[in-house]
Amino acid sequence: MRELTIAAYLTKESRLAKAMVAGLLSLSLLAPAVHASPEEEATQPKAAVLNAETASAFLDEFFNSDVAKPHYVGASVVIVKDGEVVAQKGYGYADKEAEIEADPVESVFRMASVSKTFNAVAAMQLVEQGKIGLQDDISSYLDGMTYDNPFDTPVTVEHLLTHTTGFRIQDPTPEDIHFDLDQRVEIEEYVRQHMPPVEREPGSSYMYDNFASMLLGLIVQNVSGMPYESYMQERVFEPLQMNNSSFELQGELIEKLAEEYDAAFNPIGVYAVTPTVMPQGGMLSTAEDIGKFMIAFLNGGAAGDHRILSESTVEMMEEYRSSVHPLLPDTTYGFEAPFQLPGAGSSSAIITKAGDIVGTSTYMFLIPEQNTGVFVAYNKTGALRNLLYTQLMTKFFPAYAEPADLGNFKPQPAEQLAAFEGYYSDLRMKSLVSVLEVQGEHGLVVSDAIIGPRPLKQVDRNLFVDSLTNQFTAFQMDEDGEVAYMKEPYLNPLGYAGKGAKAEGYRDVATDSPYAEPIHMLQSLGYYTNNGDESFYPEKGATRAQFVEHILRISGLKGSKTKELAFADLEGHPSAAYVQLAYESGMVKGTTSGKFAPDRTITRQEAAVILWRALSLKYPANLFDEVSLSGEVDEWAKQAVQMIVGLGVIGPEIGISDDGATDFLAKEQLTREQEAAILFKLLTQQTDQIVASLMAKQNAEAAPEAAMQDEEVEAEAGVNTEAEAAAATDEESADAA
Repeated sequence: MRELTIAAYLTKESRLAKAMVAGLLSLSLLAPAVHASPEEEATQPKAAVLNAETASAFLDEFFNSDVAKPHYVGASVVIVKDGEVVAQKGYGYADKEAEIEADPVESVFRMASVSKTFNAVAAMQLVEQGKIGLQDDISSYLDGMTYDNPFDTPVTVEHLLTHTTGFRIQDPTPEDIHFDLDQRVEIEEYVRQHMPPVEREPGSSYMYDNFASMLLGLIVQNVSGMPYESYMQERVFEPLQMNNSSFELQGELIEKLAEEYDAAFNPIGVYAVTPTVMPQGGMLSTAEDIGKFMIAFLNGGAAGDHRILSESTVEMMEEYRSSVHPLLPDTTYGFEAPFQLPGAGSSSAIITKAGDIVGTSTYMFLIPEQNTGVFVAYNKTGALRNLLYTQLMTKFFPAYAEPADLGNFKPQPAEQLAAFEGYYSDLRMKSLVSVLEVQGEHGLVVSDAIIGPRPLKQVDRNLFVDSLTNQFTAFQMDEDGEVAYMKEPYLNPLGYAGKGAKAEGYRDVATDSPYAEPIHMLQSLGYYTNNGDESFYPEKGATRAQFVEHILRISGLKGSKTKELAFADLEGHPSAAYVQLAYESGMVKGTTSGKFAPDRTITRQEAAVILWRALSLKYPANLFDEVSLSGEVDEWAKQAVQMIVGLGVIGPEIGISDDGATDFLAKEQLTREQEAAILFKLLTQQTDQIVASLMAKQNAEAAPEAAMQDEEVEAEAGVNTEAEAAAATDEESADAA
């Protein structure tokens, strides 16, 4: 086992917490892959023959391309066809610092959510044996464990398998990823502590559900009478001779585990998960071992003299069980729909499973009718798999990319399209927000913080073509015929976004107020109470604790569970858990007297620094040094204000003078309506595109003076340190700055 000193442990814990929070604060998942134009799609290329020679050549060309290289440190990949491995290769480094190359046989990767497929296999084995019924109420398998369900429809085993439980989102928390490799938490213990209520009628909507998969694993354990990890070892891994696979991070697998890297390519270190055996995402394996599984699955569940599933069960697992539209299926028992291909949607002939965990991404996709399977793992989360899937399908299986026959549907007039208008937030990641409006000749227009605005062309009653890349967006209606959910191809293709309620407004917020839109959006999405008889008090000051809590809540984060609070004056405060999480992730630091002053009205520059600390984990801190400011701003907050202004995360109260300078009103108090405008911008502003544009401009200007730039970066790092030190000693202005 790799050992950590206390100092190293604390440093790594802090880095891990920051990495997790940075990822959750990020309003983007994956940039959309570059696709062919409609004209180029019209003529599909002839399919190349997939064999050992062509597969190997394709992988070499892809992983050595300028497009792929920025997306991985080390990658391991395997392609199987007709019961044989046709290519099995490693690229880059499993551990760059130690110069250990990625190897498909030796390099162990975390499987992340690809674990769910194996979890489903275990459950379906017990279904075959008659020990589990797919339509059974899960309560019958949970040893007396209960949960709140206000609906007459029970949550069934099938709902767990298809991510249609209706449970409130209960994803892993920052505390569930840690460096204490000796800590052990059992599955049942974790489930009892975190069991969520049902919020949507079971079976009515698709939401990627980690907790449901954990419950499924607990059911496997309870019904089989064996520890989950032992069951998987004996009934799945051993029959397939998957000798480097396990749900336990111990022994030789730790030594073989690929180092994982954050977005800045910094090594993260070996971490553990909670529960210790995590059915929904804790599996460890190699590309070689996953190849053995794919061969067996494509062979009807048989591997030599062993069989893990019957042919009929394999066929059941290949069949999609829900969809928002035939061109956009959701899930099978254990698999999910592939990434959309332009004009074609997601083929129901292909089954896939993607996975993400801190520092690792994975993807497995099978084409049963072609007897072909592909798996890739790489030690840095990101979009590499999107690119690999698109290019491989285009080269070897272009028939699946042929445009769908959409018929001659006549788009509805504007007054009918208005039914789709509103704010939509992802059921799982609520910070992913889309705004839909009818705009004159463009018809229905969708906009979000990642892609920006683009028209949607209606091609079926609930199906639209996105004008940006010719992919589909679809809507699900409720039993009354009202629009309830949206499924789109970019922000989170693995789930639905729920339509927000109609905002009722507030008595003291005029409909023509420049702050009405942000306040109403936050009402619609449930962040503010939606009662038109109430007052909002828009000019009242926002407190420091409220601001921190609101920022974390719109980012989809929950409060810390740490009992020992960092600040003495947080004891018993309703926002204590959120301020504590902000402290643990480096967003706030407090004052020299060890207090936070949670109920003091926050100044605008204090708010800017809190945001800056979070956003600096994602964006270069010095990228906005050229942003021109006017008005008063303390030196410790200057760089933060420059970033917030540069990103446009400001309200209508801020203007830019003729000479290009912005007065952020830094020392004034932040009012509730101004805070609402900031929250609105965080959910809707295209900050990634702003940063990409600035970086491109900066790189172009700095290229001839690289050496001088290095010296300036070092100097700026020193200034940052001094700014933080000054802020930490400023009793009255310590925003955790």
